[in-house]
Formats: sequence, structure tokens, C-alpha cells
Amino acid sequence: MALRLADGTSWSDTLARAVAVTGEAFDSAAGGTTTLRNLVNGEWRTGGAPTPTRTPVDNSVLVNLPRLDAATARDAVAHAAAAHASWADTPLAERKSRVTAALDALTGQRDLLALLLVWEIGKPWRLACADVDRALDGVRWYVDEIDRMLADGRTPLPGPVSNIASWNYPMSVLVHAELVQLLAGNAVIAKTPSQGGAVCLTVAHALMHRAGLPATLLSGSGESLSEVLVRAPEIGAVAFVGGRSNGGKVAAALLDSHKRHFIEQEGLNAWGIWNFSQWDLLAAHLKKGFEYGKQRCTAYPRFVVQRDLVDEFLDMYLPVVRSVRFGHPLAVEDTWRTGDPLPELDFGPLISAAKADELRRKVDEAVRGGAVPLYRGKLDGAPFLPGQDTSAYVAPSVLLAPPGRSRLMHAEPFGPVDTIVVVDTTDELLAQMNASNGALVASLACDDTDEAAKLAVDLQAFKVGINKPRSRGDRQEPFGGRGASWKGAFVGGDLLVQAVTVGNDDQLYGNFQDRTALPPNI
Repeated sequence: MALRLADGTSWSDTLARAVAVTGEAFDSAAGGTTTLRNLVNGEWRTGGAPTPTRTPVDNSVLVNLPRLDAATARDAVAHAAAAHASWADTPLAERKSRVTAALDALTGQRDLLALLLVWEIGKPWRLACADVDRALDGVRWYVDEIDRMLADGRTPLPGPVSNIASWNYPMSVLVHAELVQLLAGNAVIAKTPSQGGAVCLTVAHALMHRAGLPATLLSGSGESLSEVLVRAPEIGAVAFVGGRSNGGKVAAALLDSHKRHFIEQEGLNAWGIWNFSQWDLLAAHLKKGFEYGKQRCTAYPRFVVQRDLVDEFLDMYLPVVRSVRFGHPLAVEDTWRTGDPLPELDFGPLISAAKADELRRKVDEAVRGGAVPLYRGKLDGAPFLPGQDTSAYVAPSVLLAPPGRSRLMHAEPFGPVDTIVVVDTTDELLAQMNASNGALVASLACDDTDEAAKLAVDLQAFKVGINKPRSRGDRQEPFGGRGASWKGAFVGGDLLVQAVTVGNDDQLYGNFQDRTALPPNI
């Protein structure tokens, strides 16, 4: 089957659209690679050492991302603090008006933002659109609810909120959080993820800046900027989304600061199968679970299965894995016409060739250690363009009984690799589901919902689903983690606004160094 790139979706076309919409945020060199600017001190500025960024879709260079130094970041934080003082005194009605103007501008560029995500982080079109839509729809809900949320006299934090987020959800996690923080009266600072999403975030922040919102966008290495973005005395709160290693460093840096913080870290989210028979129901959930190649914090890469049910589980599960669709997210048949839908895929590439290589090594290591490879997919036959670089693509794999020393045993793979562990008792079930010392979500597949509810009490996950998955959630739904998967205040719904404001009686829900306070009905 002959494939080609869908009309109007090339990177040159996409970047040209971005520059046409928000030209102030780009340095375009004739015949060279476009370099992004940073939004610092209230304006878009050129500076920093330009470093090429590549798309995981085909490993081609997209733009240059400037690496700022710590001194520039310190100046930007000081300016953001001054802007914060003014913004905190701005009446709520005016804040709502400006955030709404930003939302309208972002909505007008929804398709451009989504196409940037396809190229920058490899999301299939449907999932890229969902990322943008969740951000915009979610913030509009907060605009409608913010008066109630601040009615008890809550006021902004003493300084701007510093946002350090991973690359996988630039809009629905990072931009969404910033706009709510702004709505609540805080200036915001965001660090551009180094691995992907920089152009999308640049366009989004240009539109936010035009609406009069006090936002700062900095790019650079975490090693150079994190000390400033975490420990600078002007910072009022730190929001972090990422892995446990970097999250642990941020948490350690905050120990003596008493700053508000919400640090979302990875955990091995597990799905337990016990006394269960509704296989068609579970199959539908598991197919959807492969979206974006499981490169998300609420993916389920571990299945803990009662021994008596292993044969029935595999009869259901293996056809699901074989049906997963992946490939180049913009490759279409030669018969494709403009206006036809783009490929309907479950996922595209991983975020980088380096990440793909790392994941393959983890699988090989587990197999050498004794894991049984139940399924190892191939790239052959997937929809790719002729001669395309496919180094960032990984087909699904399923391993039975990973050895205890394997990295896949205790940590999430952040890719399309599932592990299955067989147990004989509910004690074993709980122990294996709690293997990572805390998780964001977990689920139990069990015909007896009362039995499942009793088991759920002992799971170290913030949210537990009974015969359904749990997710980060939208709008009024809270979000957090148990154990090592989360540090600081929980977010989502009213909790997000509470986390970025100050009240008379601030007993926040969260996972703190000295206590854990869980909100009701999670």
C-alpha cells in the first residue's frame, strides 16, 4: 500500500502557520532553522544557546530551542514576581475577562496547536485534538466556577507559580494548570520541556501574552534552571510533573523552604484480576489503555492475575494487544483527499529514539532474567512512509513474570510494554499491585463489587476503579498520588484553586512529609 504525507500537514507548512499566527515568538533565519524566543520580562526575547530539537515522528529537525542560563532565569523570576504583585491586585472580573480572551484565541488556533503536538510529541491526530480540547474546556469550567471557589476570601499566593512539567501533555496539563493559576490571581512561570512540545507551548503563550496575562516561558536544561525555578525566594509555589528521580530532587530542594508544592511522580499503576468473568467489558477498557503508547502517568502497564483466571485472561487480552494500531500519525494512502480523516491510530512513536532504545533494553533485560515473552510485536507492516526513520517506534510487548531484579518489575515502562504477574491469594494480589510504593491510580476487576471495595482499601493508589479504569480526571475531579508517587498538595477541581491560593484555615488535602490527608469520595 503506497503511503504519503497528508496534504497540508508537512512540518514546513505547520511551522509557517505557527509563525504567521505568532511571529513575535520566532526568530526565522532565511534558509536556516527557525529558533524559538523566550517570553521573559514581559516580552519575547532572543537569547540562549540554540539547540536543535527533533521530532520523534521521523527524527528530522524541527526548530532550535534556546538554552538560557541561570542568570537570565533569575532576572525573569524577579520580573515575574513584580508582575505577580500587580496581577494579584487585579479584580477577579478582569482576570476572568483576560483568561476568557486567551481561551477564545487558543480555540481559534485549536487545529494548529493539535498539529504541532502531532509533530512534536508524536500524538495521533485524535489524541492531539483531545489534549487541546481538554485544556480549553477544562479552564472554561473554572471560569464559571471561580467565584464560588474564592468566595471564602481566598487570596493569591505571595509569589508566582513555577511550573515544570513533562512533555506528554503540554496543553491539558501544563497550559491548563497555568490558566487556572492565573485565574486565581497568580503570575505564572513555565519551563519548556526539553524533549517535546516547545513550539505548541510557544504559540499558546504568545496568545496568552496578547490577552494580557502575566506568563513567563523559559527554555533550558533542568540542571541550569531548576535551582532558580524551585528555590528562588520570589517563587510562591512549585508545580512539577515528571519521573521520580527528578521529582525527588525537586522535593529535596523544597524541604527547608516551606513553599507550596504539588509534585506528581510516576508509579506503577496496576490492574488486579480476581474472581472475575466480564471479559468483554475488560477488553474494551484495555484497548483504550494503549492510547499514546501508554506514555502517560495514569496508564496501566501491570496486570496482576489470579492463577485460576490466567487462561481466560489471556484469551481476552492477547487479541486486544494484536489489534493495537501504530505508525506514522500523518501517513495516508495515495487515494487520501484533503478533508478526509487522518489515520486512526492508537499511538505513534515514543518521545525519542533514545527512549525507544531504553525500553527495548528493559524488555531484553527482563527476558534474559527469566520473564516469558507472551507477545512481541513487529514494526513490519505498520504504516510508515518510504525510507522513513522509525528509530523512535516500538511495537507492543507483553511479558509474563518479570524477575524481581528487572526494572520492569517495580517501575512503569512509559511505553507499550505490559507485564503480567500471577498470584494465588489476595495478600499476594495486594502486594504485587503495591510494588512501586505508591501509585496515582489502580483498578480491580472483580464480579463481587463488595469484595473489590474491601481489597481497594489496602491499595496504595490515590484513585481505585472497580471494573473500570481511573484517570487524571477533569473539572471537579481531584487528582493526587499515594506513597512515593506524589508530594505536596493534591490538585483538580476545588483542590487546584485551594493549592494556589491562601485561606484563613489552610488545612490542604495532600501527601505531605508529616501527614497524608485524602479528600472524600475519590
